[in-house]
Amino acid sequence: MRVVQVRDYGGSDQLALVDVDIPEAGEGEVLVRVSRAGINFIDVYMRSGVFRKSVTYPNTPPFTPGMEGAGVVEAIGPGVDSVQSGDRVAYCLALGSYAEYAVVPAWKLAVVPEDVPTDVACALQLQGMTAHYLTHSLYPLKDGDSCLIHAGAGGLGQLMIQLAKARGATVLVTVGSPEKAEIAQQRGADHAILYRDVDFAGAVREITGGEGVNVVYDSVGKDTVRQSLKCLKPRGVLSNNGNASGPIGALDPLDLAEAGSVFFTRPHLADYIPTPEARRERSDDLYRLYRSGALTVTLDRTFPLADAKAAHDALEGRQSKGKMLLAVEGG
Repeated sequence: MRVVQVRDYGGSDQLALVDVDIPEAGEGEVLVRVSRAGINFIDVYMRSGVFRKSVTYPNTPPFTPGMEGAGVVEAIGPGVDSVQSGDRVAYCLALGSYAEYAVVPAWKLAVVPEDVPTDVACALQLQGMTAHYLTHSLYPLKDGDSCLIHAGAGGLGQLMIQLAKARGATVLVTVGSPEKAEIAQQRGADHAILYRDVDFAGAVREITGGEGVNVVYDSVGKDTVRQSLKCLKPRGVLSNNGNASGPIGALDPLDLAEAGSVFFTRPHLADYIPTPEARRERSDDLYRLYRSGALTVTLDRTFPLADAKAAHDALEGRQSKGKMLLAVEGG
């Protein structure tokens, strides 16, 4: 089978298309014939070595990246009774989806409803469940709350806007262009701030009458995190849920006190879906929202498997205007 491998930690030129043997499903595992693989920043973090010491998401080159996928159950290992051969499934947080076949722990699989397209099912796994836990669990938004979402026009940002609005929050976003501002506002953002043109912290203070927001969801990292602190209300929450511009480095705890005794967290999705029941609950809620028309999933571009390097370059170049995927089957 064809797979993309990270030969060594580094830039996108470390991605190579190679042929390897099809793996076999072991105890509690399922062999999935992959149709679509999600392109996410966690793949970039792994490829570049940011996560080289991660215990939660272990990886050692050479490895096949990809933490989100969707396809069809090809074979079932011993002890699996939750899915059957031929079932259409989606999953996340199982390394290796940039491949024609992937072995996945059965408990991480979600059976896809008939009326949910495979592309959408893939997008609602890692990005969808991240948007869900950030808005529902890390800081459970409610009527009257306000939030700032960085990169509001990206795949994750667009989902977060919709989920935050559904919970009654006022949503501010940062974006990089007027075109992206329009995308974010189409998804329900109340205010779109062009961060290249203005001091976004000052803009947030002005929009909120000097109060700040309850929570900042910062997926950008190094370039924004210190200004993000200035956007919070006293005892607000700053979630550094990504490092698109690079790791933030050291953060002095006194900075949190000076910002208003605020709280800082660097979360992992894995800690918010630690059981089959937790995964199923979030996945089912996302499918319900999509099927009811309450959640729009914007599919930006789909790259052939062989073009994984181009996909990473587009993501790192902040060119995303929605979810980007790899077409594995037929790609």
